[in-house]
Amino acid sequence: MSTPECQQVLVSVTGRDCPGITSRLLTVVAESQVRLLDIEQVRVHGQLVLVLLLGMERDKNDSVVKDLLFEAKALGIGLELKVVEEDEEALSSPPRRYAITAVADRVEATALRAISKVLAELSINIESIRQLSDSGLGCFEIIAAETGAAERTLDLRRRLLEETDELDVDLAVASEDLLRRSKRLVVMDMDSTLIRIEVIDELARMHGVVGKVSKITARAMAGEIDFEGSLRERVALLKGLEVAKVEQLAANLPLTEGAEDMLQVLKTLGYKTAVISGGFTTAAEALKDKLGLDYAYANCLAARDGKLTGELEGPIVTPQRKADLLDTIVQTEGIGHDQTIAIGDGANDMAMIERAGLGIAFHAKEKLREAADTAVSRGGLDRILFLLGLHARDVDAILKRG
Repeated sequence: MSTPECQQVLVSVTGRDCPGITSRLLTVVAESQVRLLDIEQVRVHGQLVLVLLLGMERDKNDSVVKDLLFEAKALGIGLELKVVEEDEEALSSPPRRYAITAVADRVEATALRAISKVLAELSINIESIRQLSDSGLGCFEIIAAETGAAERTLDLRRRLLEETDELDVDLAVASEDLLRRSKRLVVMDMDSTLIRIEVIDELARMHGVVGKVSKITARAMAGEIDFEGSLRERVALLKGLEVAKVEQLAANLPLTEGAEDMLQVLKTLGYKTAVISGGFTTAAEALKDKLGLDYAYANCLAARDGKLTGELEGPIVTPQRKADLLDTIVQTEGIGHDQTIAIGDGANDMAMIERAGLGIAFHAKEKLREAADTAVSRGGLDRILFLLGLHARDVDAILKRG
């Protein structure tokens, strides 16, 4: 607390950065036996911004100020001092912080203006803005804080999405706490998420029944038939297809852009990885082997004499089973749901995405985007790394290590 004998002084330092500035200024503070209450420092394009909050006795004020100004002049930097009052509200209630990540081919000023406008309207203060991308303005992370308010991540995300609806930018909003940076598992849908195709469509094309399969898919999307029913009907049309052709397709699946980089980085950071698919085990197991995944779950195509029977074996990976399989992996690994990430593109991923600590709709339809915590509508799977607060230079360093 401030007393008649003590006061808080904010010291703002700006100028061309070089080694030793912080050391020399802190030497003045330490030798003056002044209390250092807070410190923040950033460097932007060679320019230093350093802020010190000092607690000092009033009779030492003049001496310390004189020494700091003298040192600043010798260093060729600007230094301003201001006596400030303690924030009683901040002392009684720690601020609630939010991490807002904006990702695009290029994040324009209009997008950052829209974000800052919403934060201002909600009386949420921006604490820091940092660029996570290296080349171009592709990604920014904004840390914002408010004091004395209930947690409102979902409302903040809704408001931001409304404000940026017509802008080419993906936004993620998360509570800025330890759990945001302690994820340990990523589970992914396969078709049109981890790979660029729908396996059942390609098998149907090989077998000359793609038109019939597409009609059943359309009925399922229209709500005329449930997922399991539509899957069984489509698989029945594959009866007689050679298993060798299925295996050939599985060996040459086209990966989604950025998939290998994302997985390499996450595995290096200690993540467990899984594919949970309403597709087929032949493809899922091939991806598990190729990418070094820890788990792979999908539907098993029955075969006899080297050809598909048009039936399925074992339990069907329905939308609900996707969520249940996520639970199974969580229990096996001994982690919490808050430490999981689920990525998908379709309605059958919704239960899994809602169950995960961070649900990501990837190039998905509107219904899933609304249900997910965030959406990536542009670029590849590697953009998801930005949502975890990783800087491009850290990602590059991991990838270069091979």
